[in-house]
Amino acid sequence: MDAEELDELFDKGEEDVLQHFDMSKARRPGREVQRVNVDFPLWMVQLLDAEAEHLGIARQAVIKTWIADRLRSNAAQLRAELDGS
Repeated sequence: MDAEELDELFDKGEEDVLQHFDMSKARRPGREVQRVNVDFPLWMVQLLDAEAEHLGIARQAVIKTWIADRLRSNAAQLRAELDGS
């Protein structure tokens, strides 16, 4: 099956196109996971847990979200500084 046929099946929505893929080999380029260990003081863990409970998500999700937000913000600020110079 070529890409055009697959696109047509998807567009029609009549068939689950995932059956045409080997999902055991699927990858998300640039989104591979790298495990890291970080030690936090107890007070930070307690505040993270309180925030996680408040949001109804896992502690790890809070940490990932906050770090991602900060990295995006810093990258945007750096781009703005480079564009302005």
